[in-house]
Amino acid sequence: MSEDDSSTDPAPDGGVVAADAPATRLHDGGTERSTATDAADESTLARLADSSLLTIARREYRLAVRSRWALGVALLFGLFTTAVVQFGASSVGPGRFDAVIATIAELGVYLVPLTALAVGYDAIVGADERGSLELMLALPVTKGRVVVGTAIGRAAVLSGAMLLGFVPGALLTVRYIGLASVGQYAAVALAAVLTACAMLGVAVLVSTVSRTKTHALGAALAIWLWVALLHDLVALGAVAGFDLGSGAIAAAILLNPVDCFRVLALSQVDVVAGGFGSVLAQAGLTTPMVAAGLVAWVVVPVGVAAKLIQRRRL
Repeated sequence: MSEDDSSTDPAPDGGVVAADAPATRLHDGGTERSTATDAADESTLARLADSSLLTIARREYRLAVRSRWALGVALLFGLFTTAVVQFGASSVGPGRFDAVIATIAELGVYLVPLTALAVGYDAIVGADERGSLELMLALPVTKGRVVVGTAIGRAAVLSGAMLLGFVPGALLTVRYIGLASVGQYAAVALAAVLTACAMLGVAVLVSTVSRTKTHALGAALAIWLWVALLHDLVALGAVAGFDLGSGAIAAAILLNPVDCFRVLALSQVDVVAGGFGSVLAQAGLTTPMVAAGLVAWVVVPVGVAAKLIQRRRL
């Protein structure tokens, strides 16, 4: 049979199948065109699944910027650092810059965790109440990735806003003290950002296990009271009452991200401020050890939240 004849073979219904028909029949009854479309869809979904973590993080970042709370955080820390440096370094001179850093550390133990908890307490439960969490889970993405992506997005906004807020204080520090003090100031700022990310991870965990935003807010306030006030009182009482060794003191510090921030901040100066700082010299902790402890506080709560969200009913 010639090629011209094969191009017009009779079809079962009496017609012919043209050589340039839009689809060619396969053995399983499908067509080459439909198979190619299915393959393209699967490839698109695969790319979406692979990039879902960054996609969710970018989405959370954009939502946070639009909500203007990032601007509020930047203004808050800008006023805070400006006031501390302006009323400290400008009046007492270079000899008291250590006291300025100690003041930032002592006041930061209240402001930093409170800000981070306020930013993250509704990360998951708020999305659930709005219905956006169920919408995201309708995409080819796991629940765990939604939690991690949300945490990354909010951490990026929080970190950027805090660093922006520390800029006015840095400029005033250069003006009154000089460039030699910038390194110490930057170290304290980075320690504050790392502590905020750690407390944000705790807030995401609280938001994951809470059923309503009200419950999450109450839990966040309770956590703030513990890390900022009660933990130090209990730790100091235990150290004084039971004559605990350096290992127990080190454990008490590492179990509280706020105390880790205090240690990192005070390690930049030669003074030891009040509170739990009076026993820091006995702990035997190095700066890398404390920084590693803070990194663990960033990762572990978010990882636990990524596991626990599997049990959450939507």
